[in-house]
Amino acid sequence: MAEQQQDLQQIQHLVQRYFDSMYESSEALVREVFHENAKITGYMGKNLMQQSVADFSTFVGSQQPSAKAKDEPILLETLSVEIAGDTAVARVRDGYLGLTFLDTLSLLRVDGRWQIYNKLFHVET
Repeated sequence: MAEQQQDLQQIQHLVQRYFDSMYESSEALVREVFHENAKITGYMGKNLMQQSVADFSTFVGSQQPSAKAKDEPILLETLSVEIAGDTAVARVRDGYLGLTFLDTLSLLRVDGRWQIYNKLFHVET
């Protein structure tokens, strides 16, 4: 039970760092929280977007000035976290670029550290 609580805290910290990476427009943070082989996939309107971590981190870094620098409101809500051994799924609602996203983050513990292995996103209307 204590181990699962520790995992939950580490995952919550990871989710916060994930949000911070976008809010601060930080390529370095994106690369920190995502596994190098992760994919970022979802729909923007009717267009299917599929990105590698390299592509996503470059995109996030190009958003200048950052949402933080523009003092945009923070929207980050963890809806659920399910842990199964060294894997987990987190569902989060977050604000980015003036839109609200519902993200499904597949997580993997690698070398004792939780990372985002895949991100599926949906833009809420």
